[in-house]
This record gives sequence, C-alpha cells and structure tokens, in this order.
Amino acid sequence: MLVTKKAPDFTATAVLADGQIVEDFNLYENIGEKGAVVFFYPLDFTFVCPSEIIAFSKRADEFKERGVSIIGVSVDSQFSHFAWRETPIENGGIGRVKFPLVADLSKQISKDFDVLFGESVALRGSFLIDADGTVRHAVINDLPLGRNIDEMIRMVDTMLFTNEHGEVCPAGWQKGDEGMKDTTEGVAEYLSKNADKL
Repeated sequence: MLVTKKAPDFTATAVLADGQIVEDFNLYENIGEKGAVVFFYPLDFTFVCPSEIIAFSKRADEFKERGVSIIGVSVDSQFSHFAWRETPIENGGIGRVKFPLVADLSKQISKDFDVLFGESVALRGSFLIDADGTVRHAVINDLPLGRNIDEMIRMVDTMLFTNEHGEVCPAGWQKGDEGMKDTTEGVAEYLSKNADKL
C-alpha cells in the first residue's frame, strides 16, 4: 500500500501534451505546484480506457487551476501512445490529450505502484500525490470498471483543503463545505449541524 508513503520515482519515455516524445520524463520533475495525479490504464486502442483518458483531458484545466498535474501510464510504447493521440475520437482514438502519456514498456513502473496484473497490463490505478511526493489517495479498479474523474477532482480539493486549513474532510465533502476539527469536540460540533445531510 502506497498511501502515506513517497510515490515511487521513475524516469521513462513519454509523449508530452504537445506531441513531443522525450526519453527522460521524470515523475518528481513533473509534479505540479500542489501535486499530481498519476493514473494507470491497461492498453492503448482499447475500450474503457479512451473514455477515462478523454474525461481526464476534458478536465485538465480544472486540475491545472488547482496546481495539480496529470500523468497517464500504460505498458504501451511511446509510438503506440503517439498513434492513439493522432487517431480522431470518432475513430476510437483519444485525440491530442492535454497531459503526458508515459511508456512503461518494462512494466517496472506498474510493478512499483503495485498495479501490474497478470504480468501483462496495469489495472486502473489512480494515485493522488502531494507536492512533496507523498501518496495521499489511491484507488485501483478491475479492468472493466471505469473511473469517475470528478471524484478525483473532489479528492484533490479535499487534499488542498486539509493542507491549507489543517482540518479533516467528512464524508461527501465538497469544495466550499465546512471542514471538521479532528477532536472529539470538533466531531460533535460538525455532526450536530450536519448529521442529517450524511
């Protein structure tokens, strides 16, 4: 389990948001000012994956506004990533997504994040990494189960709120809601006002 630990660092070949291929893409050099989301997906040119990748890309500005970078990873080559980016959405491609796609050909990154399945592909793992490299949230889905990208934005907001205010975020917390002090009194105060909304 990686939550509360430092994210495993990696340097690998990647296709950047502008389509450029670089051989020395480093995780820690590409964590945003406030953090990063690293998400794994099984393979290019498959079925659930493009819906998730397009959903991340459509919300890329929302992550960027929060100071959080997005990084996609699969066991495909940089050439496969590039070809999929160049394939129009209406033809099963992902279009020119707004974040880098890392080529994990050796499968070592997937192993390090403990998402490698059957020694062949990565499960749908998503990792929210704080600015200092600490993994704050992780969720891993089986292959047929697509992710909710809006939930990841909510988790980014909870991380940023707790980092800024030192309070905790109760169930279903949304940006703009009040937090909870992590004391017996704080819990009692919060629940007396909000228990009926849970």
